[in-house]
Amino acid sequence: MELKDKLLASFMAFESSVDIDSNVHDLRVEAIKKFEDDGFPTKKLEAWKYTSLYSVLKHDYSVFPKGEPRLEYADIKQYFIHDIDSYKIVFVDGKYSSYLSQTTHDGIDVCLMSAALNKPKYRMVIDKYFNKAARNEGLSALNTAFSQEGAYIHIPKNKVVEKPIQILHFATGTETGLMLQPRNLIIVDENSHLEIIERHQSLTDNPVLTNCVTEIFTNKRAIIDYYKVQNDKQTASLIDNTYINQKQESVASVHTFSFGGKLTRNNLNFYQNGQRINSNLKGVTIIGEKQHVDHNTLVHHIEPNCESHQDYKSIIGDSAIGVFNGKIVVEKEAQKTNAFQANNNLLVSDKATMNTKPQLEIFADDVKCSHGCTIGQLDESAMFYLQSRGIPKKEARALLMYAFSNDILSSVKIPEVKQRITKLIAQKLNVNLGFDL
Repeated sequence: MELKDKLLASFMAFESSVDIDSNVHDLRVEAIKKFEDDGFPTKKLEAWKYTSLYSVLKHDYSVFPKGEPRLEYADIKQYFIHDIDSYKIVFVDGKYSSYLSQTTHDGIDVCLMSAALNKPKYRMVIDKYFNKAARNEGLSALNTAFSQEGAYIHIPKNKVVEKPIQILHFATGTETGLMLQPRNLIIVDENSHLEIIERHQSLTDNPVLTNCVTEIFTNKRAIIDYYKVQNDKQTASLIDNTYINQKQESVASVHTFSFGGKLTRNNLNFYQNGQRINSNLKGVTIIGEKQHVDHNTLVHHIEPNCESHQDYKSIIGDSAIGVFNGKIVVEKEAQKTNAFQANNNLLVSDKATMNTKPQLEIFADDVKCSHGCTIGQLDESAMFYLQSRGIPKKEARALLMYAFSNDILSSVKIPEVKQRITKLIAQKLNVNLGFDL
């Protein structure tokens, strides 16, 4: 049975296991019908022109994992950023692990999506925000149909959350193949500030496919810093759909660090619904072997006097494939928009491939917008200079590649995250850089 047919057949069983009187029941039914019509995306779609899911979808995935796997903290400690005090929301094979988590309702809600969907006290918030930013199409619709578990975070107005929140998803390998569909809803109310670190990690060599949807709402003058650490095993694939709805004078920043996994597709969508909004999208990708990473971004400027800044850098080796498909849309009413987009890439192998397509759609006439891309190799004169100063060739290459990505790291606001990413870059470059930042 093909995966699409298996999912359609599984939906009835899923619906019978959850409350059909839930306020999202109708949304689930509508979404599964949409997925039945759309199916999985193919390369015939312009947005998926350079990314095929064929090799990912051929596995026999378990949709509902069996058993109650239990992990010890010592087994997964390395995947936490454990040198900072933080809230933690941990899922193991799609199920919440209270043993490994630290949630709170003390002035803020850092808890579970399942609780928010099923408890009456959250109904007004769910009615107002759930599935209001996500697109009802393809993989996002599939996630909506099976939405049950994930992170629910609601920060009331005038709150600065003192500790970052870590959201971690682990796959244990209990199943021969596993498909996970976490759903996150994050609401940051007026004048509040929040930092989030997210990671998906497979602990097995069995195939794992994660189809994740995250909806983020930043209300008036709210600030959110979101860090995605993607360094999974070569048997794990991730499709990450993130939708950010911004209100007046809010600031939303997303850093995506893609180092591991078989196939990674990041769909990152910003919608600016207000004036004096700032949106920041930054990413570092370092891949090799036969890895495939695709960044698909959208910033939709709807009202005037707003800014956006996109800066993505990739280092691609072996037979790996990178994709950047970034779009900026400026509506007619969005005068005085200042939008920047850049995608710079290093190919360090003759077999490496990079497909890049920065796009601007501008319907306003009083704007400052720029976009561009570069694809090249390491500067031989710089290599010669470093080697002439006694630096071995391997370390010289690593230093140049690190310097290439360093300006992305300079905007990371959590020092412990910056140190972890620096170490991951050193591991990917197979060299000891000899310093931490």
